[in-house]
Amino acid sequence: MTAATALAGARGLPSRLSRRSLVAIVLVAWIALFTALRGHNTLSLAASDVTGLHTRLNDLNTSVGADRNSNPLFLYFFNEIQVGATHLVTFFQSLISQPSSGRPLPLIGWLGVVAILAFLSWIFGSPKAALLALAGFLFIGFQGLWQPAMDTLALTIAAVLVSLLIGIPLGVWAGVSRRFNAILTPFLDFMQIMPTFVYLAPLTLLFLIGPATGVIATLIYAMPPVIRITAHGIRSVPKETLEAAESLGSTRTQALLKVMLPMARRTIVIGINQTIMAALAMVTIAALVAAPGLGQTVVQALESQDVGTAFNAGLAIVVIAIVLDRVTTAASVRVESAHREVSRREARLRRPLIAAGAAVTAAAIYLSYTYQLAASFPDHLNLSGHRISLDLGSQIVRATTAASNWAQRNLHSTTDGIKNVVTYHGINPLQTLLDSSPWWLTFAAIVSLALIIGGLRAAITACICLGLIIATGLWQDSMDTLAATLLATVLVMILGIVIGVWMGRSNRADQLIRPLLDAAQVMPAFVYLVPFVALFAASRFTGVIAAVVYAAPVAIKIVADGIRGVSETTVEAARAAGSSTWQIITKVQLPMSVRTLALATNQGIIYVLAMVVVAGLVGGGALGFDVVAGFAQSSLFGKGLAAGGAIVLLGILLDRTTQAAARRADASAHTFG
Repeated sequence: MTAATALAGARGLPSRLSRRSLVAIVLVAWIALFTALRGHNTLSLAASDVTGLHTRLNDLNTSVGADRNSNPLFLYFFNEIQVGATHLVTFFQSLISQPSSGRPLPLIGWLGVVAILAFLSWIFGSPKAALLALAGFLFIGFQGLWQPAMDTLALTIAAVLVSLLIGIPLGVWAGVSRRFNAILTPFLDFMQIMPTFVYLAPLTLLFLIGPATGVIATLIYAMPPVIRITAHGIRSVPKETLEAAESLGSTRTQALLKVMLPMARRTIVIGINQTIMAALAMVTIAALVAAPGLGQTVVQALESQDVGTAFNAGLAIVVIAIVLDRVTTAASVRVESAHREVSRREARLRRPLIAAGAAVTAAAIYLSYTYQLAASFPDHLNLSGHRISLDLGSQIVRATTAASNWAQRNLHSTTDGIKNVVTYHGINPLQTLLDSSPWWLTFAAIVSLALIIGGLRAAITACICLGLIIATGLWQDSMDTLAATLLATVLVMILGIVIGVWMGRSNRADQLIRPLLDAAQVMPAFVYLVPFVALFAASRFTGVIAAVVYAAPVAIKIVADGIRGVSETTVEAARAAGSSTWQIITKVQLPMSVRTLALATNQGIIYVLAMVVVAGLVGGGALGFDVVAGFAQSSLFGKGLAAGGAIVLLGILLDRTTQAAARRADASAHTFG
């Protein structure tokens, strides 16, 4: 493509201009009618009120509880799953976190756990990964959070184990069968669109509150990545290689076991990495349904606005996430280089080292089983009569609390100013337009925008989703959540375009910023709430800004990759034609990356919606608050369940509309590229 062609395409196509004009017409008409009809037919519902649907869902919850031990479906299916999940979690807890077999301590104490983690990190990863695991888990012990951290690890191991046992075979099947992949894909899309909160309410109806529900919810959330990535790895095996194997007489099973799986090993390990990260994120949120671990500490601290305790526990979650991420990343690198030849000397050295490491690990396990000092993480040491404290956690809590108090005293005017500007000039106007317009006006406007942006199918999907949201009785809360989601997405895309363009045009910027983005994506959603509660207290703005920070990394990376993908020849041609840097960005690189921008918007919306809902814990209100209230009060369980459904419907509406917009952008790029 020449610079002239790119510039001509960037000046605008008639269809694109007409869509922009139509969007402007719809918005102007909406605002004009809102001004005249504000406050009429808004379908408002007070926080303590319930509808007939909510009452029926409450009755369903009551009847399920009454029939749980008599209904065959529960006796022989749901209850069995619950018991199995509970036993699995209890088994891992008895190993590393909870008293077991009449002992006051678990079977493997802290010294044994640290030794096992370091040894496995070295065997499957690298010496650096082993040192990181050793340092990371010792630091957690010094924080005074060993037992809750081990509870979190036990739940994560249980969920990941089941996810991999189910997910990898399904991924292999999807990789070798296009038909099965087509059947499975919509289910995977649905599982990934649903914000993490949404899994919890219906699962508590079936499996009660407790560790089993936490594991099952985590399983549902964490399984799609390993299925998708495994299928991709299988499909990526070169056809020539498969044809060569078949020509040598290999059966399909032999080709799978001896060609496809070995060549897809690194990709599968990457899928395992993503599943572990997803599981850890969900396990912490599952604290809302009484799943044990660090999530419980964070939730309780956030509810009481104890920033110091929340930060200490959140830091431990981040440490676990970083260790698990780096270890599995190192494992994928080792798998990739496994086919390379190693010298006999290296092989001879590695075997005795592995044997020595195994012996040291076994000794550490024995010591941790036998001696209390090696079983229960010590909080102090006695050296020559001097007591040396090992408790870093209380110091972290005190320092964080002091920093939070200082920030609130000295930065109050700044933080309040930022919060008030965004709230009064961003959140409030958009929320008022959405929830104070007559419901039929908002309905018609959203469907019209979906039609213009995404096409007929997107409009039909929007119509169905909005109709079902009305049926949930939570129209106004849904519109409030939609307002926060849209505003946060706009801010995410501003950051995504500004920083993404910078990274895409500068290798140095990319090398500096990308590691920070990778680290940010490792952190579970809960952790983002803590610093913003410290700075801005509990409010709607806190949820919005946390959602922006949570979603921005993925949008920035997608935009940066899109900008970098623009042909260097085209950029040089535009520069030779006299275009300035600003003109190259706005007239060439951004227009030619329009499908990437649409994809970044789609992913940004999904991440934002997930975080906006979690922000119901810190004053975000709307549907997130309804879900949390449903867990806390049995009389509001039905309303919380309906709120979960409304969140899913919003996610589907936004996802399908932005995906349709991305496909249109892709088609335009191919037509005029």
